[in-house]
Amino acid sequence: MVREAAQYLVDLIFDWGYLGIFILMSIESSFIPFPSEIVLIPAGYLASKGDMNITFIMLSSLAGSMVGAYINYYLALKMGRKFLANYGKYFFVKENALKKMDEYFEKHGHISTFIGRLLPGIRQLISIPAGLAQMNLAVFSIYTALGASIWALILVLLGYFIGQNEELINIYLKQITITIFVILILLIFWYIKYQKNRSVK
Repeated sequence: MVREAAQYLVDLIFDWGYLGIFILMSIESSFIPFPSEIVLIPAGYLASKGDMNITFIMLSSLAGSMVGAYINYYLALKMGRKFLANYGKYFFVKENALKKMDEYFEKHGHISTFIGRLLPGIRQLISIPAGLAQMNLAVFSIYTALGASIWALILVLLGYFIGQNEELINIYLKQITITIFVILILLIFWYIKYQKNRSVK
């Protein structure tokens, strides 16, 4: 079933080309759960065969990721904020909590957005608190694009060099995910230490 779905996506990407990647990555990056692995790894494989271009794959993927992220951001900014202001008390979300979230994202929104874009299960969701906290759009865009590009490049290169070897892809994807997780933890520790040293000065 999974293999058939993956093959269908390969055919879809091949038929629709870069537009297909853009649409699928827009869906993946919005509030609809959809694994980017089954879009970009097949795209990388097609690039290895000479049927697609890695640069255009990356540009289509980044454009789609940004569109999906902006959808979440603006929905949270325009509707979520108003909803929580009116009904947040019924969900134990007080006005003070929103103020704290605003302050947090003003100081640490860039690092939170970047890290969030690299974590499975959080990639799509990090745009929502950023929108709720009215995070600076330019800062949000830069760090969203950076995180999304790194993740997309990893998947495309996996597909390019490993091709259709599903077993190897699963092994390497797990190893890469663990490695990224460890690097992000080290980055968080460095950031906390940096902020403490900065506050002392």
